[in-house]
Amino acid sequence: MAERAVLRHMSGVQNEVAHPDTVLRPSGSSPAWLHAVATGIAFLIAYIALEWMSFIHEYKELPVTPWNPGLGVVFALMLYSGASYGVVLFVGVLIAEIAVLRTNLPWPLIIGVAIIIAVGYSAVAFAVRRKLDAGLNHLRDVFLLLAGGTAGALLVALFLSLLLIADEKLSPADLFVVSVPLLVGDVIGIAVMTPLVLRFILHIPHISLQTLRAFAPEVALYVAVVLLFVWFIGLTESESGFKLFYLFFLPVVVAAVRYGLDGACLGLALTQLGLLGLLHWHGYDANVFTEFQILMLVLTATGLTVGVTVNERQQADREVRRFEALLRSKEAEAAQAARFNLVSSMASALAHEINQPITAARALGRAAQHLLHSDSGSQARVDDNLTTMIAQIDHAASVVKRMREFLRRGEPHISTTDVKSLIDDALILVGAEARAASIKIDVDVPSDLPTVHTDRVQLQQVILNLVHNSIDAIEASGQTEGRIRIAAALLQEPPRMEIGVSDNGAGIAPALADRLFEPLTSSKRDSLGLGLSICATIVQSHHGRLWLQSGAPGATEFRFWLPLQQATPS
Repeated sequence: MAERAVLRHMSGVQNEVAHPDTVLRPSGSSPAWLHAVATGIAFLIAYIALEWMSFIHEYKELPVTPWNPGLGVVFALMLYSGASYGVVLFVGVLIAEIAVLRTNLPWPLIIGVAIIIAVGYSAVAFAVRRKLDAGLNHLRDVFLLLAGGTAGALLVALFLSLLLIADEKLSPADLFVVSVPLLVGDVIGIAVMTPLVLRFILHIPHISLQTLRAFAPEVALYVAVVLLFVWFIGLTESESGFKLFYLFFLPVVVAAVRYGLDGACLGLALTQLGLLGLLHWHGYDANVFTEFQILMLVLTATGLTVGVTVNERQQADREVRRFEALLRSKEAEAAQAARFNLVSSMASALAHEINQPITAARALGRAAQHLLHSDSGSQARVDDNLTTMIAQIDHAASVVKRMREFLRRGEPHISTTDVKSLIDDALILVGAEARAASIKIDVDVPSDLPTVHTDRVQLQQVILNLVHNSIDAIEASGQTEGRIRIAAALLQEPPRMEIGVSDNGAGIAPALADRLFEPLTSSKRDSLGLGLSICATIVQSHHGRLWLQSGAPGATEFRFWLPLQQATPS
């Protein structure tokens, strides 16, 4: 139960992009500048703490550990809230060089290093941010982030190397020793930490204690697996243990498949921390750790690609479901309009069908009144008149009720439906039109037919539309003895109910028969040509089929079948 809650939460928000105003800015009356300063200080503290954690190796008083998580955190802030937060990176580099690294570099050189790093990554953030979706919801965004981070790392490594060589802190021979770990560390720091921070910011409005509690067991399991792999690699007692690095691909890919980009980001961060622990435990030097980090970079690119691909797939699935729901809504609206159009075409006959019993009831009421006022009034005759009047009123009410039910609007309602009573109700509506045209309707429906699971109103619409078309066809043929036959039968293999509507009207032209169920196809001038198309859609939504059995003049027949087993309309 908890696992399903987590999956619903992750699926519900993974493709939303929280706006900075809704996450990194207070909703109260605090000034914007005050909140910006508070945000900058918080990220500055995080940067310094991560610099302290990742300071392991140095070369000629320069940090060369290929892992720069603090840069990734501040780079995420610049991408999310603006390149102006590069000042946080500038101040962070100054404080880290003095308080954490305890460098002996002169102040001008320290300031120059801070300026190169801050300006370089601010420029990259400014350029990338213009085209980047901060939620990283598409593969293009991940590639753009990785490409931007790599470009920034190359740019900064180049200028730092030139600065240090110009100041004679490094010789050209030291360039490879220093620049490669710095380059790899910056790229991997951005690749691992920046997506994690961006996704965390995205999820801030949705994080709850219940979600964290439900998510905790899988995180604990993942940590256990990473520690197990770290321990196993450490047992090799050799610097060639990195050959077993491929073991980490399994948990990262599993996390990405289960939770998309969020799972990939968290899995990669935990894996990176595990590698950092392995470095401390086994005492690898910067060169070996660089080899690990290059492999980690490959793993990161793989995990992020899998994660964002899963996100895109889930987003596409949601879009498909949304459009399917929209399509069903539009189909329901079209069916509703078709029902109104069908009833409007029968309006004259229906009005007569209602007016006739009302007129009769009025006459019977007056007769009963007259009998009651006369001295020779017979109580039996009065009772007979009143009984007949009630029957006439009930008949009119039944017509109105059936018409109201037929025109009702709402979601499809599946229920157990008796086919014979369904056809009888339909004939109450269309029978008057048939009688007005002197057309006889025969019904051949066995009383022992099983029920079907359908939307009663939708199925009634199909029958009414077919009968109404038959009436039009008979009138168009000039047939004086029009006949319509409605038959139903139970068929097997597979078990299904088949209903047919046949008439002796003008028939259907062969050229029209092939596209009869396509929208806007009709042989009548004043018809929109949507009736049969909507009927076919209704039958298909019940997992059945509607077809033209015969289009011959005098023997036209439409048939459709419905499965007997219960099926929800699609």
